[in-house]
Amino acid sequence: MSLELDSMYREVVLDHYKQPRGRCPLDRHDIENEGFNPVCGDEVKIGLRIEDGIILGVHSLGRGCSISVASGSMLAEILQGKTLEEARSIAEDFRRMMHGEITPDEADLGDLEALEGVQKFPVRIKCALLPWTTLLDAIEAYERGARAEKSTTEDPQLGGRPGIVHKNDERRSV
Repeated sequence: MSLELDSMYREVVLDHYKQPRGRCPLDRHDIENEGFNPVCGDEVKIGLRIEDGIILGVHSLGRGCSISVASGSMLAEILQGKTLEEARSIAEDFRRMMHGEITPDEADLGDLEALEGVQKFPVRIKCALLPWTTLLDAIEAYERGARAEKSTTEDPQLGGRPGIVHKNDERRSV
């Protein structure tokens, strides 16, 4: 990546960190979940208002490092007007980019492309993915008629991503 492009990406990330999008609470939400990265302490709360299968409102409230907050802000910006399937697709493309499986040229990720350089720092990848993991857990719970438990970036084998609580409170591993 050129120095000029790297500098531009840094400015995009700092803009989303200093002036995060999606901060305004929604009058109502159909999907909501909280996420936590126990490694660094990042926290995020994601809420969506859905109408006729379209995301009409996004609330993203994050506390933590610039990467995590910026990623949540970018989530709020890019998901507006998308379907849940499109949201899942964007989240998967972003995850794949963060793990070096695809390049930004292979997906339309908007400002999320500015986070590509984070993949050079494996421990920070979880910071960037926290809002998206939280979103995916929330969508899965919503579609199953359940409420999501707090999401985490840690491996389920190590106590992470606790799963979903169904309306009858039976636990199901994710």
